[in-house]
Amino acid sequence: MPGFELFGDLERKEVNDVLDNGVLMRYGFDGMRNGHWKAKELETELQDTFQSKHVQLVSSGTAAVSVALASAGVGAGDEVIMPTFTFVASFEAIMMLGAIPILVDIDDTLGLNPEAVEKAITPKTKAIMVVQMCGSMANMDALQAISNKHNVLLVEDACQAIGGTYKSNPLGSIGDLGCFSFDFVKTITCGEGGAVVTNNKDYYTNADHYSDHGHDHIGSDRGAETHPFLGYNFRISELHAAVGLAQVKRLPEFLAIQKKHYTILRDALSQISEVTFRTVPEGGEESCAFLNFFLPDLETTRKVIQGLKDGGVDVCWNYYDNNWHYIRKWDHLKNLKSLFPISEEVKKGLEYLKTAEFQKSDHFISRNISCLIKLSWTEEEVRNRADKMVKVIKFALK
Repeated sequence: MPGFELFGDLERKEVNDVLDNGVLMRYGFDGMRNGHWKAKELETELQDTFQSKHVQLVSSGTAAVSVALASAGVGAGDEVIMPTFTFVASFEAIMMLGAIPILVDIDDTLGLNPEAVEKAITPKTKAIMVVQMCGSMANMDALQAISNKHNVLLVEDACQAIGGTYKSNPLGSIGDLGCFSFDFVKTITCGEGGAVVTNNKDYYTNADHYSDHGHDHIGSDRGAETHPFLGYNFRISELHAAVGLAQVKRLPEFLAIQKKHYTILRDALSQISEVTFRTVPEGGEESCAFLNFFLPDLETTRKVIQGLKDGGVDVCWNYYDNNWHYIRKWDHLKNLKSLFPISEEVKKGLEYLKTAEFQKSDHFISRNISCLIKLSWTEEEVRNRADKMVKVIKFALK
């Protein structure tokens, strides 16, 4: 991760196909295309990758979350349970629909804590949104059971987890709807792009229409298409889809590299008794896009992060002090800093954030270090990196 590190001839070929015919939009202009429909081709490839009946490409992972929720009827005043550890896009996508993000604690999987989810269920709960952060997964059986018990949607934000599996099922294909991102720093990239995945035909049809101004996409005359309901513009372009089409064909290659590099680093850190690793639920297999481990306390973790920086070991983070991925520093959410008025329903629904404490999440995030696994490293570079990481951690533990 990320796939742009290994751009090559296949990506150039697919992009040049689009440039040669001159049609950059995914819909219409049938006569000019010379048979090239990159978005449609990518959707077909992704159906196989995700072992799902339906895939709708959209403009980003954030768009995928909003489109997925909207396609299932989530909207004004509805509550969507989500984890404290995620990317800011998760709550942004919920709030864009006028729905209310209900943040709850995580556990040692770095995903939703099922007990916290159960306690957060109210009559307004419409969906549980599990975020499969850093290439792994939450306790999916427990979350599915809660979803079934309360008859609410289970939505997977698997934007960071392409290639991960749970009981042989691709992450993103387990819930009612799955969401993926193909932005510039994902394992496979379109530059910008995303996808909604589902086995529910109605949700797919809604996503297809909603993401393109409500167009029904019936017939070959775009101007004559009807609009069964309101929609907006979350379309992906043919250029972006072309890059993704090349990258998805290389996904097995990328995953094998990630696993090799991940294993070298994990084996090295396993020598240190004070280092523990995130829990992966039984039957789960990480995508190996990140290596996540825990140290004994926040002070040690901060020392290690600084030591890694000083030693030239990049792409390692402690999210406790991060502005993008953890509730602790989301002041723009807590204080509702918006360019336009927020609805009273949402304002009232988010009042809990003024006093909420997430001690269980703090316990895990404060001690966690997350390291991106690069595709472009050589084996020698990975082994040198592992040696440096071991030395820095041991020094900090003295």
